[in-house]
Amino acid sequence: MRLVVQLGLALPAVATVFLKETFPDGWEERWTASHWKGEDLHGKVEHTAGEVFADEKKNRGLKTAEDHRYYAYIRELDDPFSSEDKEVIFQYQLKYEKSMDCGGGYLKFAPKMENLSAFNSDSVYNIMFGPDKCGFNSRTHLIFNNSKDNILKTEDLPYKQDDTLSHVYRLVLRPNDTVRVEIDGEEVFDGSIEENWQFAEPKEIDDPEDSKPDDWVNTPMMDDPEDKKPEDWVEEAKIPDEKATQPEDWDEEEDGEWERPMIDNPEYKGPWTPKLIANPDYKGEWKPKKIPNPKYVAVEKMHKFDFGTVALDVWQVNSGAIFDNIIITDDPKEADVLIEEFKELRAVEEAKAKEEKEKQAAEKKEDEAAEESVEDEEDESDEKKDDVTEEDL
Repeated sequence: MRLVVQLGLALPAVATVFLKETFPDGWEERWTASHWKGEDLHGKVEHTAGEVFADEKKNRGLKTAEDHRYYAYIRELDDPFSSEDKEVIFQYQLKYEKSMDCGGGYLKFAPKMENLSAFNSDSVYNIMFGPDKCGFNSRTHLIFNNSKDNILKTEDLPYKQDDTLSHVYRLVLRPNDTVRVEIDGEEVFDGSIEENWQFAEPKEIDDPEDSKPDDWVNTPMMDDPEDKKPEDWVEEAKIPDEKATQPEDWDEEEDGEWERPMIDNPEYKGPWTPKLIANPDYKGEWKPKKIPNPKYVAVEKMHKFDFGTVALDVWQVNSGAIFDNIIITDDPKEADVLIEEFKELRAVEEAKAKEEKEKQAAEKKEDEAAEESVEDEEDESDEKKDDVTEEDL
């Protein structure tokens, strides 16, 4: 904690912005491109606000510009830091200008790196955060890396990047080893790292010596012993056709004994089964008891990482992703300033989307009216032909 000492009094620490990247002019001096996949697969980027913006200069970001490419760009933080005993906000803004069929929109927050141009997908990172989609599989990633393993959340975070609007992603990493995730200012997760990411062996495991008792009843419903089949219940699905008659040329010596063909029984009600009632002996689903896991080793300070870089490391089938307003800070107010900028842009985007939708609806209506007009003219022409008299002929 940074302290300001004046006249013998210790004042609260000054809030720190470890990184603030809004992509003004000169961004190339801060970011390094990695060509680890080779020139043929390395994706180029553009410095642009895209097609829709509130302020063209303010809304400029880094846009992926080529389909079917790997994008690897990295920069150092303004102020490298350790997250130990800090509450830190990681936040950035993302827009897909066209539909994403397969590709990532996440960022990696990583340690210092001596040679930035050597960055690649195997480089060590601390946190990977953001949306990812391929086909029917989509999620918002929040992956921790402990220098040897990528530790995924046991249940996926929801995917919100399914349109062409801007979205803002915020991760709050807390010193009590919990995290909160917000998308567009809405909380989508708040919980313990230990309980939702398997940093270590679980504290408790099923007792391998425990077994289900022989008299354990795990059937919640049972047949009602008081229920009886009605006397008029018909279970015969087929019956002889009484209207059928033996063919005149039927020869029993050659054809055998004639039998009436079978037809569907109109009185058939299906197999009878007694109604179900709650089983009074039901004890619920049996589970073995839990015992302490002898392999469990507590991991302290799961929130603790040393941060020195932020990186874009994604594969995209569809380009057109604009990354903007990346901030890492311990001051929510600093991050909120960029949230307000996001809201201004989002309002413009939504208005434009509404306008485009109304335009398409109007064009569709005009096309339908034109088609109806052509059909009416064709009908009138056919009627005139039908009105031709024999005299005219």
